[in-house]
Order: sequence, then structure tokens, then C-alpha cells
Amino acid sequence: MSARLTGGGRLRAGEPAASGDPEAPPRPPGPKPAAGGEQPAPGPAPSGRGRRLLVSAAFGAASAVLGLLLWIALAAGGVDDFPGPVPVARRAGTLLADGTLLEDAWSSLRRVLTGFALGTALAVPVGFVLGWYPVVRRLVEPWLQFFRMVPPLAIIPLAIVLMGIDEKPKIFVIFLAAFLTSVVSTFQGVVAVDVTLVNAARVLGARDRQVFLGVVVPASTPFILVGMRVGLGASWATVVAAELIAAQGGLGFRMQQAQLYNDLTTIFVQLIAIGTIGLAMDRLLLLAERRLTQWQERR
Repeated sequence: MSARLTGGGRLRAGEPAASGDPEAPPRPPGPKPAAGGEQPAPGPAPSGRGRRLLVSAAFGAASAVLGLLLWIALAAGGVDDFPGPVPVARRAGTLLADGTLLEDAWSSLRRVLTGFALGTALAVPVGFVLGWYPVVRRLVEPWLQFFRMVPPLAIIPLAIVLMGIDEKPKIFVIFLAAFLTSVVSTFQGVVAVDVTLVNAARVLGARDRQVFLGVVVPASTPFILVGMRVGLGASWATVVAAELIAAQGGLGFRMQQAQLYNDLTTIFVQLIAIGTIGLAMDRLLLLAERRLTQWQERR
């Protein structure tokens, strides 16, 4: 029904305005009414961070499923003595029930945490000194590169001869692996700081201490955290090798014992335990990296 105008151009009471009437009051914006005349209730839209978490969780679940399917395919494909997920899960349940797996995992984790913490705690200040003072860097860096070329695994026999077969040589080689990785990454981060930022801070009147704390430390933090993540992987590789050579407990020790009896299911359990613990520690470092470097642009 079209609207009718009075002589003054106004609408008669009770009659709706035509869609083309310039004096018709505008309709309030909003969704179209649903069937029955009721307005649909708007649902809460997920935030950008929530969507990213959901996508990340979905990809993680898909990756786990694909890995499990590949494992099943390899076990069913005729590979000699290759255990499938079911026997490995049963063996893991047995080792968990008698406490062997937890005890071995704690022994290896304690060694890794001790050596990694000591190596990183020393590597960060040494790396800052090497990066901030070129004279010190020229004197010390060749020795760092020299020892970096020597695998920590090759030092295990020497460490055992000099320190015995207790915890000292194991923690020392883990410390060395974490230190050499983190110190190089730290001083490279200091050297890579944009000179323009340093000069701008000096022009504004900042002293050396203020430049170091306000410019150099934040700019080199991503390098430090990346070095810590790489050093964590080197620490786990080193502790397993150290336990294979001389240990009375630990995941590497249990793998060596299982190898003597051709117990592949136990070896798989230890490998999965190492990977799971290492992955959890790496994700914690990655979370710390994201929190400490929120200012950094990411893809």
C-alpha cells in the first residue's frame, strides 16, 4: 500500500511511508527480522587471538593424527620388528605402573635443567660482554668457535676420566652444550642491533648504561631466546648420550638396557618420553619469547 500525502506534504496518520519518500524517517540499522517477527540474537564473535588458538589447536591435532597413521602404516607394512602404537602403549603403561618411567624421566630432566640453567645463565652475560666490547670479542670468539666445532659428545670420555662417573660429568657436558649455543646467539644479537637506534639514543642524551639497557637488551632478546631453544635441544641430545655411556638411571640408560635385550617397545617408550618432555619445554620457551617480544612484528 503506497503512502498518501496531505496538502502540506505530510503523511496521514496511520499510513506507512513510501520507500522513495524523502521525508520518511530512516529505518534503524540491524539484522532483518526472522520468521515470526523475532530479532535473531547476535552471538559473540571470536577474537583474533581466539581464532589463532583454535587454528593452531586444529593443526596440532591433525598433525598428531597423521603421525599416528604413518606409525600404524609402518608397523603394518612389514618392517621387521617395528612395534605399533598398541604394544608401545601397553609397555608404557607397565613402566608407569611400576614407577620406572617416571623415575627415569625425572633423572634425565633434572640433569637437563641443571646443565641448561647453568649454561644459559653464564652464556647471556658473557655474550653481552663479547657483543658490546669488540676487543674482548676478537680475543675470545676464536676460542668459542674452536670449542663449538668439538661435539660435546666427544668430551664425555674426557669428562668421565677427570670427574668420575657420578653426576658431575653429565651435567658438565650439558652445561657446555647449552653455553656454547646460547653465548654465540647472544653476542650475535648484540652485534646485530641497528646502529641507527644506538646513535639516536646517544643524540637524545642517553648514556652507555641507558643505551645498553634500553636499546641493546630489548633488541637482542629474540636472539637470546632462539639460542636458548637451540641449546635446549642440544642439552637433551647430550644427556641421552651421556646416560648411554655412564649412568645408573635415566631415559638414555633405560634405552641402553633395552637395546641389550632387543626390547624395541621399551626403546620406543623412552624416545616418546624424551620427545614429549622436550616439546613441552620448547613450547614454554616459545611462550616466553612471544610474551617478551610482543613489540616485534610477526608473519
